[in-house]
Amino acid sequence: MVTAAVTAGETMVGRTRLRVPAVVLVGLALAVSILLCVIVGAADIAPSEVFRSVLHHLGLGPALDAQPLTPLRDAIVWDLRIPRVLTAGAVGAGLAICGVVMQAVTRNPLADPYLLGLSSGASLGAVAVLLLGVPLLLPIAAFGGAGLALAAALALAAWGGSAASPGRTVLAGVAVSQACAALVSLVVFWSASADSYREILSWLLGSVAGATWTSVWLTVGAVATLGLGLALSGNLLDGFGFGDEAAAALGIRVERTRLLLLVGTAMLTGALVSQSGAIGFIGLVVPHAVRLVAGQSHRLVLPLSGAAGALVLMWADTIARSAFAPRELPVGVVTAVLGAPIFAILLRRTRSAA
Repeated sequence: MVTAAVTAGETMVGRTRLRVPAVVLVGLALAVSILLCVIVGAADIAPSEVFRSVLHHLGLGPALDAQPLTPLRDAIVWDLRIPRVLTAGAVGAGLAICGVVMQAVTRNPLADPYLLGLSSGASLGAVAVLLLGVPLLLPIAAFGGAGLALAAALALAAWGGSAASPGRTVLAGVAVSQACAALVSLVVFWSASADSYREILSWLLGSVAGATWTSVWLTVGAVATLGLGLALSGNLLDGFGFGDEAAAALGIRVERTRLLLLVGTAMLTGALVSQSGAIGFIGLVVPHAVRLVAGQSHRLVLPLSGAAGALVLMWADTIARSAFAPRELPVGVVTAVLGAPIFAILLRRTRSAA
């Protein structure tokens, strides 16, 4: 017993010593990656051109004697690549944070932001407006679909007046997800034409190819408000890790807190999915990978997962648009191809550690 306690203490000390370097390393990698992801692409862009474009759009070009870019190259940097990279970063950060929260609240290591049918509900709303020919309403429809899916899952979990336990909530989410997925398939099969199949498929697989500065403000704003609120819930999530009774003994109002966290996660996921479609594995794999470095404390896991999720999705999208240029893959395909084997490796390492 003494040996086990000493070993556990040494492990905690080791992980504590790794925390500051990990935070610094991820922060630097995130800053450098934003620049590199803007540079990489079919059109060669120099780092100096990125800085010159940004300076001129901020109104600082003349003061710093920076020569403007040609209209074409400036459009590539400012109107195409920067919004796309920043949107991918915000979506990745938000999905990773939502994954941490869902895994803690449901006490299910396989949970991800789409567990309660949020992705399928958002997809149903998005496909409906795409087929109706009103793509401008896609963000609203996707957000509304995710909210309705959550409401249906929570209502189903509490059906019969019983408490909505984590297990019942997960099962209800699976049922709602399958129902919405079936409706999506039915709507596409019944109504989609040959011209709309490609647009619908691209959205369902996940893509940030159409990102604009509006996408940046929406996703960054959602992460800065809802994501920040979730990221500050580390102490609450640590309490949920001991079970509902232990959490209640710690002064946590279990049912109310769980509902608020689920609603916050649903709202953030809906906002992100409305701009990027359903991008898988980020909210599942990233939290597990971060825990191997940072331990189990959610006060550290949440912000690190957000930074790591942004990093992963920015590079995945860069691969998606550059690996087979001029053709482009949906980024959801890249995250699935990379995420499945990585999750298998993490699962093996976790089992070996246990």
